[in-house]
Amino acid sequence: MASRVLGFMRDIFIARFLGTSGVAEAFLIAFSLPNMFRRFFAEGAFNMAFVPMYAKKLEGGEEADDFARDAFTGLFVILSVFSVLGVVFMPALVWVMASGFAGDERFSLAVIYGRIAFPYILMISLAALVSGLLNANSRFLAAAAAPVLLNLVFIAGMLGVAVFSTPTPLAIGTALAWCVPVGGMAQLGLVYWAARRAGHTLTIRRPRMTPELKRLAIIAGPAALAGGVMQINLLVGRQVASYFEGAVAWLAYADRLYQLPLGVVGVAIGVVLLPELARRVRAQDEAGGQEAFSRAGEFALLLTIPAAVALVVLAVPLVSVLFERGAFNADDTAFTALALIVYGAGLPAFVLQKVFQPLFFAREDTKAPLRYAVISLFINAAVAIGLAPFIGFMAAALGTTLAGWGMVWLLWRGSRDIGQAATFDSQFKGRIWRVVFASLIMGAVLWFAEITLGPVLGMGGWRYFGLAILVAVGIATYAVAGQFCGAFQLRELRAALRR
Repeated sequence: MASRVLGFMRDIFIARFLGTSGVAEAFLIAFSLPNMFRRFFAEGAFNMAFVPMYAKKLEGGEEADDFARDAFTGLFVILSVFSVLGVVFMPALVWVMASGFAGDERFSLAVIYGRIAFPYILMISLAALVSGLLNANSRFLAAAAAPVLLNLVFIAGMLGVAVFSTPTPLAIGTALAWCVPVGGMAQLGLVYWAARRAGHTLTIRRPRMTPELKRLAIIAGPAALAGGVMQINLLVGRQVASYFEGAVAWLAYADRLYQLPLGVVGVAIGVVLLPELARRVRAQDEAGGQEAFSRAGEFALLLTIPAAVALVVLAVPLVSVLFERGAFNADDTAFTALALIVYGAGLPAFVLQKVFQPLFFAREDTKAPLRYAVISLFINAAVAIGLAPFIGFMAAALGTTLAGWGMVWLLWRGSRDIGQAATFDSQFKGRIWRVVFASLIMGAVLWFAEITLGPVLGMGGWRYFGLAILVAVGIATYAVAGQFCGAFQLRELRAALRR
């Protein structure tokens, strides 16, 4: 939560200084390059294969840290070479990401910023591996806190330019680019220190291909391809957006808003659920696996369905209050809010993917998610490219949302063959419709509250107070409606949060 709040502050500063200018779009594309490959190499493939294998070795009393050192060394060698290649071939990478930039200043700026930022992939991927080790040992705090440092570095960089220099868009953009590798070093340093404190020292040694690493590579291969397909989905959206001036920034700011519940709820549940399910699989505990899976799904939807409704109903005031100042104007608010409404409709799907995928990864099955990801890619490309001539940049957001729901349906359908551990229990099935009902009540109340507070939301400093009232009304309404219709018990939520 701290990371996401600071991420909002970071984006508020970026919107204030850069708005949706060419510098903003160039930086957003440059920063998305190492992030895209990070999800491909580390979070999307390597960790999904590494964490279950490492967790099972821990459960079986084997030498797990020796395996982790070999994996750490292998990832370091591969990504060091890849970082050099990325810097050399940066113009080609930028063209693949945003060919609509070709021929204007955004392209050359994105190449410069990309070369500065790209080594971030090495540091953040190693940090992801160390975080996976910590998570498998039920140590979650340091890994979750690491992104806080990145956001602090970004904020400090922009404030430093504003205080000690002239905050021109070019100066701010250059500072942001240099903050990327600095933030990566800070993140890696934090999780590495936490691992050493916990008694797990990862050292780089002579690379060797052990039988465990061969198995890791075999398992990670399909997961890497699946991760690559998911990143191509994002790539399609950015390509479409790059042909509409300002659209890359509009989609990026909307993405930041729906990433708050996705990051706080969905990613956290996936991180905790994967090693837990891996241990249940090794122990052949079907009932325990079903309990973990059902409670994860219940907790995820309990928070994300009302969040999705709120994002759709309050899209305009959220974007206006958080971002509309300086270089970010009313037109930018309108277009960003449209994208946010579409993304908000897909939020439950994005979170449910984080719940369903560990069912496959815990069983070292990475081929099925690959097949489903390929199908979702075709859905996304058909919608984004096919509808772009008719609805403009909104086709990119719509393609992402529809592909997300398609992926969930495929994961659910494929999970039926896994057995009892992949089915929701009676408690989940009895409560989920009540969650939807309570969320719709909250949405109706928020709609009337927004109309009532409309004048306040447009009054300078008072708009912050107005948005705070809307948030409080939404929380209170959902709490009362959910308790009344039996969607949840507040004492259960308190107990879950304490755990």
